[in-house]
Amino acid sequence: MTAVTEETDLLGTSHVERTEELIRARIHSGAYPPDARLRERELAEALGVSRVPVREALMRLAAEGLVVLEPRRGARVRRLTLRDIEELFDLRLSLEVFAARRAAELVARGSGHDTLRQVMDEAEAATLRGDAAGIAAANTAFHAELITMTGNRLLQSSYQPSLGLMHWLFRLTGTAHGARQHCAEHRQICEAIGGGRPRLAEALTFAHIDIRRQPVMEGLAEVLPPG
Repeated sequence: MTAVTEETDLLGTSHVERTEELIRARIHSGAYPPDARLRERELAEALGVSRVPVREALMRLAAEGLVVLEPRRGARVRRLTLRDIEELFDLRLSLEVFAARRAAELVARGSGHDTLRQVMDEAEAATLRGDAAGIAAANTAFHAELITMTGNRLLQSSYQPSLGLMHWLFRLTGTAHGARQHCAEHRQICEAIGGGRPRLAEALTFAHIDIRRQPVMEGLAEVLPPG
């Protein structure tokens, strides 16, 4: 591959990632509301890119669960419902609790957890800055890394479609007090995993997720349809 081609590939990747970030941010902010049509030409003009990175970005966001791709109709923003949130909690309690235990077991056998600590540091920095978008992104990354640490490819592929919904949920429900509490609980989970303590990591992760189910559902009942 020539240097020119490599530069083009790198630029294309950068454009896709930046386009994906911009569309995601506008979905989270409500600028692109639920059920809104996401037309490639209009998005390309609004974001100042070609249709190629827009198309790739929409495919990635569809894989995250934020966008729905419909045959012959294009893309639209997913309509988030209370049922989606309820099912997300169920999924997280099934997969993340197992993942935290398995990650701690692997650390106890000699595996590292450097990436989890790095994500934890980023979350703490964002929390100190009061950066709502950064906090939501870092918290999502923390939970995703729990799954990645298991090394289970099937588990990762099963979890992937929930990432966009989780990130969206964190943006919808985030508060300054909640961010600090999340950060403290994440640090406890990180330390339990780093200490190779599977049962403690499992218990902390279950409590971290389950304790928020009722207040989140009650709060969102005022703004989301039942589903």
